Amino acid sequence: MHVAVVDIGTNSTRLLIADVGDGVTELVRESTVTRLGEGVDATGRLGDAPQQRVFDALERYAAAIAEHGCEASAAVMTSAVRDAANGAGFAAAVRDRYGLEGRTLSGDEEAAFTYAGATAARPADDPTERLVIDIGGGSTELVCGARGELGFHVSTQIGVVRHTERHLHADPPSGAELAELAAAVDAGVADAVPADVRARTEAAIAVAGTATSCAAIDLELAVYDTARVEGHVLTVARLEELLAMLAALPVAERREVRGLHPDRAPTIVAGVVILSRALAAFGLDRVEISDRDILWGVALELARGR
Repeated sequence: MHVAVVDIGTNSTRLLIADVGDGVTELVRESTVTRLGEGVDATGRLGDAPQQRVFDALERYAAAIAEHGCEASAAVMTSAVRDAANGAGFAAAVRDRYGLEGRTLSGDEEAAFTYAGATAARPADDPTERLVIDIGGGSTELVCGARGELGFHVSTQIGVVRHTERHLHADPPSGAELAELAAAVDAGVADAVPADVRARTEAAIAVAGTATSCAAIDLELAVYDTARVEGHVLTVARLEELLAMLAALPVAERREVRGLHPDRAPTIVAGVVILSRALAAFGLDRVEISDRDILWGVALELARGR
């Protein structure tokens, strides 16, 4: 069956239209940097301009959903909408204007869908204890599991928009700002994840825009290519090299980096810091990049009719 999932996140608004049967066949995938969470950390409210950027993207997405005759659709909303005082009103507008039943996910739900999507194509009996890292604009989900079963999971208040606004003020950022950001991530992960969970984790998968952007930069992709990004492996040492390169550039020059979408230039430095420090916290020296994320997890649920 054809299903559509819209993920309205803190930094981007994404669409997946897929044919879901024995597996998931992507028909349409689009991502637009809408920065819905801009200013939420400081004001506690979704701004008018950020909301309008999301509505503009949803106009296009709604047309594509109608064109493909989707039998089921859903819009999921995460950190920015959870945190905002006017989040419920925004969700109602999404439903009333675009016919998308907006569902604001709890951190636990977000973790479960992310894990389901990231491991959907793996053998159900794989015993490897894997960490799935989903870095968003306002939160980062850290999800552990093995044999297709969700284990420890936590939604942290660590995100590329949130932490850029909190810590990175110079352009390009100073060494002191980067060190302050890294220390904040280290403390956040240590507080959120018990030491025994971190010690037993054997491998990692990273999903969402920061991770896929890092892969695209490493591969020097002029045009994004899911087939090449899927399964690409980055070492922590390589992430540190990418961080040094990106952090040395002002935002205007960062927008020209091959493989990086210009709209992600303002937040990619925080994203690389979060990814590399999360891996270090778990004692891992590499990560596999995947495009199979929360969109896949929700699409599978829609197809099951739950």
